[in-house]
Amino acid sequence: MTTEEIPEETRRAWTSPHVSDATLRDSAHMAGVEFGPRDAATIARLLVRTGVDLVEVGMVSGPGSKDAGLVLATHEAVGPERSMTLVVVRDRQQVARALDEAERLGVRHVMYSIPTSEQHAKLKIGSPSPKFLQALARSAITQAKERGFHVTFSGEDGARTPKERLVPYVTAGFEAGADRFRLAETVAFLSPWQMEEVIGDLTAIDGSEIEIHSHNMLGMAVANSLAAVRAGARWISATIGGIGERGGNAPLAELLTSLRVIHGDTRFDLTHLTELSRVALRGAGLGEAFQSGPTTAHAFAYELPGQLTHPEAYETLPAELVGNARELRVRSRLTPALVTWALDGSGVLVDVDAFTPWLVERQERAGAPLLDRDAIRKAAVDFQGA
Repeated sequence: MTTEEIPEETRRAWTSPHVSDATLRDSAHMAGVEFGPRDAATIARLLVRTGVDLVEVGMVSGPGSKDAGLVLATHEAVGPERSMTLVVVRDRQQVARALDEAERLGVRHVMYSIPTSEQHAKLKIGSPSPKFLQALARSAITQAKERGFHVTFSGEDGARTPKERLVPYVTAGFEAGADRFRLAETVAFLSPWQMEEVIGDLTAIDGSEIEIHSHNMLGMAVANSLAAVRAGARWISATIGGIGERGGNAPLAELLTSLRVIHGDTRFDLTHLTELSRVALRGAGLGEAFQSGPTTAHAFAYELPGQLTHPEAYETLPAELVGNARELRVRSRLTPALVTWALDGSGVLVDVDAFTPWLVERQERAGAPLLDRDAIRKAAVDFQGA
């Protein structure tokens, strides 16, 4: 279909969006998936050749970031101006430490992860108060702008955040000097027509530039992303092959081909997409078997303690409802809290604080093979006999 063949109504309601890719960041939250610096550099180069505007890579919360190697490799491959790094926000002092680390790594673009729904705000920053949330965002944004960063701030779990709570928060962020706001559909929740309404409320804010980041548990991440742009969003966040936690994200190939077919958008070089998928899935240790959606082995697999102990905060539908099961999968991000969850109900009794570093050391010697609940339980028996 050529641009001339696209209905006039569709073209009038459409502004070609910028695309960011979060494969090298969102994969850090995907149970058992880790990329190395070499993979990061290859993926970043291919993304830029494809025409992706911004490569999101890694996350920092303070000094000694685990993702430093990924960030530096991406900077070397495509330059810091084409890269963005997530900065975790928990309190003002922690933000300052994280920005110090971002500066050390040469980061130019930062994205703040800030929970906006009452449930997530209470879990992650200790208070559901909208005033506290706005004050925290203003402080974080001001600190970053004073240091010269380009700032995107997120609404984590924003899709479930009521308008009367979300709009004042987003307004406060732009008033503080933020460059862009990302609505995170952390828990897949909206239909495309509902997404248009939510995004329309945000694009109506003076000076706003809006990005959409959808998860694919309901299979509508691409549809919701296109609906967001129809309502005025200027950016779409995607990942290669839909890689990501909780059923995956908007898959880049499906998104770019949809832009080409539905809207006649020929800005992107689609010839790299197959290679990108193969490189990313191989680097992630997924082979070619990964698929997004609620029935996959990865849809309800976690490596963060909060997701295992509070699954209702992250799951659109319970795992059991679709005949799936909740599982722990982890490589090198093992913590005592994860070990405690894995051993619960097993009858294996060990000193978790002593066992965890022992298992981490064994993992490192073995090249960080994937651990699930059964593997941790078996290792605990080995530890008892050691």
